[in-house]
Amino acid sequence: MRLPPLIPAEFVARDNRFRATVLVGGAPTAAHVPTSGRMRELLLPGRTVWLRPQPNPNRKTPYDLVLVEHEGILVSTDSRLPNALVAEHLRREGWQGRPLRSLTREVPLGESRLDLLLEDEAGVVWMEVKSVTLVVEGVALFPDAPTTRGVRHLEELTRVAERGERAAAAFVAQRADAVRFGPHREADPAFAAALAAAERAGVAIQAYRCDVSLGEIAIAGPIPLVAL
Repeated sequence: MRLPPLIPAEFVARDNRFRATVLVGGAPTAAHVPTSGRMRELLLPGRTVWLRPQPNPNRKTPYDLVLVEHEGILVSTDSRLPNALVAEHLRREGWQGRPLRSLTREVPLGESRLDLLLEDEAGVVWMEVKSVTLVVEGVALFPDAPTTRGVRHLEELTRVAERGERAAAAFVAQRADAVRFGPHREADPAFAAALAAAERAGVAIQAYRCDVSLGEIAIAGPIPLVAL
């Protein structure tokens, strides 16, 4: 996925969950943070971040904060991207060796709305996609804060699998240094338990890492799971 031209800035502070103060050319301004993740290890004062200008005069924040430089790599902070990245990857590679016949986004299921509904020659696959930004010693960890919504999505997928339909959860590490994926038990033990239950029920758990540059972000390939 190609990125639009970005401008550099210096991170100052996260004012609230979706707003940060940054310095652009030395002048303080506001930027939208397009994720609810905490990212405390990434968004540190003095860090170089990269902004996407938003020319809409009605917006309170003239920029989106989309990348942060962290220990020599770029990390994507935009939790809206993984859905499109996975869709792009699956259209090209197919699902589990089968080419797709169709792919639909934002599909209602029970009390939730799942990210993707795939169809191949074997039928449909219900899929939820999660954005991962936290990596510790090469392991991509999700979530970085408790997520009742994430638990609910896994429970919906588990019910799908238990009635004999196909279901999948995809975790996208938006950085290049992830070599494995696992649940962040310390941050959310309920999510870790729900993920293990989903796998036992037959939900396919897939994880990916990304190559990230100032001009493009793309799924680089799958990464293995730690024991769930």
